[in-house]
Amino acid sequence: MTITEAADQVIRERRSIYTNMFSTELVDDTIIEKMLYNANWAPTHKLTEPWRFVIFKGQGLQDLAKFQADLYKKHAEKNGNFNQDKYDKLKTKPLECSHIIAIGMKRNEIVPEVEEVCAVASAVQNMWLTASAHKIGCYWSTGGVAFYDDAKPFFNLGENDKLLGFLFIGKPKSEKWPQGRRKPIEDKVIWRS
Repeated sequence: MTITEAADQVIRERRSIYTNMFSTELVDDTIIEKMLYNANWAPTHKLTEPWRFVIFKGQGLQDLAKFQADLYKKHAEKNGNFNQDKYDKLKTKPLECSHIIAIGMKRNEIVPEVEEVCAVASAVQNMWLTASAHKIGCYWSTGGVAFYDDAKPFFNLGENDKLLGFLFIGKPKSEKWPQGRRKPIEDKVIWRS
């Protein structure tokens, strides 16, 4: 297989593998390190390199679960819309993972914010492709506490930075990789000559 064919294959085989599809087997830290190294090679406008990551594993997963569940409860009770099931899910879902990577964007005012968001998304795609190449499951969630400004300090982010979600990571229970579904690209493209 040529490098071009291998690149095509890993891009087309990238999937969202959810925590209910994870086994209890841990992902080796060397794979996480490769994911992070490849994330660092994402395109970046004006070389701002806005991606920031916090990796949770072991006790760190329990700390994250408690933090996000308690923060959700604080906000929900204040707004009068607390949901026990959501609280319980926030407190347990991280424990289904081998690792979780919090995805942050360090804001740099020399470029428009959308360019920084796109750079971080590219970095996440690089991590995701690396995970897929190693048959490691993951998915990107913007849920939990991602939209609470008072969550930022926990992830070492400043006031103008963004918490763009979490990459949930685990070894799949099954060696059978899910099939992809996409509508034809021709339905989404206009050529103008």
